[in-house]
Amino acid sequence: MTSARTGLDEGRATLALQLSRRSAVPSFIVMDVMEAAAAREAQGHKIIHMEVGQPGTPAPRAALEAAKRALDRETLGYTVALGLPALRERIARHYRQRHDVAVAPERVVVTTGSSAGFVLAFLALFDPGAKVALPSPGYPCYRHILTALGQTPVPLVTEAQTRWMPTAAQIEEAAAREAIAGLVIASPANPTGTMLEPGRLAEIAQVCQRRKLWFVSDEIYHGLTYGMAEQTALAHSDEAVVVNSFSKYFSMTGWRVGWLVVPDALVRPIERLAQNLYISPPTVAQVAAIGAFDGLDELEANKRVYAANRALLLEELPKAGLQRILPADGAFYLYVDVSDLTDDSVAFTKQMLADIGVAATPGVDFDAERGQSYVRFCYAGTTAAMAEAARRLAGWSRLKGRG
Repeated sequence: MTSARTGLDEGRATLALQLSRRSAVPSFIVMDVMEAAAAREAQGHKIIHMEVGQPGTPAPRAALEAAKRALDRETLGYTVALGLPALRERIARHYRQRHDVAVAPERVVVTTGSSAGFVLAFLALFDPGAKVALPSPGYPCYRHILTALGQTPVPLVTEAQTRWMPTAAQIEEAAAREAIAGLVIASPANPTGTMLEPGRLAEIAQVCQRRKLWFVSDEIYHGLTYGMAEQTALAHSDEAVVVNSFSKYFSMTGWRVGWLVVPDALVRPIERLAQNLYISPPTVAQVAAIGAFDGLDELEANKRVYAANRALLLEELPKAGLQRILPADGAFYLYVDVSDLTDDSVAFTKQMLADIGVAATPGVDFDAERGQSYVRFCYAGTTAAMAEAARRLAGWSRLKGRG
């Protein structure tokens, strides 16, 4: 197997002692692409980053000011494992204000990014060997975390006719055929940017309740929609487990702070896990997160930039020969079918980076079966950078005879 990061055989480095099977998860390819792009930058190349899903903007000023005050005045020791009470209350208020859904602060668990939220949720919900259904294409770390925990991901293959989202009937079938214990869905989704309509979200929640399946709703891209409004799974089920984060809409990727909303009965089990695995989330990041809620005007301005970037690329990418773009309801991604250009998205994106300095993620990160024909572009950078990327891609297509 060739490493996307180094081009060397992954098994070349050996140890006298045996590694655990749990460590043999695939790499998160987007991070390997990010590293390759950084290496070219270090050599003096001008790289346009469209590979990693992070905003090009800093945390809102209110968050930065809150962090500065804390650094000047506080010791910043551990918080309780579930997070600062003030942050849990503010997140609960966010659900009342944005979704008109009542969430008790006691049901909110602050986590070290959404990644820790998934680890805690999967440990609390699923025993080793449990089968968990996931849409394909989908965020690869769901599969990899489940695998590392000894659980089994079950792909739900999605298609254009279902807007690249699973249906209630698919979940019913998986429950009957595979005896799944739960389901994880993101809406808006990574990499497609597509969303569940409110009616389908309600149907899926009902299937999970009837079949006694855990429904894990990844809502990390809430706030970043273009037309259709997002809806939380909590509007349809108090038994849903919601995962969210300050990384995307709130523009705080490197601060590593996220949250869960869980049923009352899960709070104490997750608290025990969090105490032992993480002690507590980073204190300064939690303080900044409280402040971030006072920066909504700034965050909405960021969103308007993403919307402009999306419109620009939807117009310009087809001119560069990238014409088959999936619907993009939300998040900040375009998932592009490049099957008329290549059957090797890894080689395609490597060549793109080498030739024109545009970093993008091969679809195999999200769909091992069909991903060789897809590339994901993130448009969370500046509009000027997106325009330059489109210009480079158009020139590259003409040079390669692809346009």
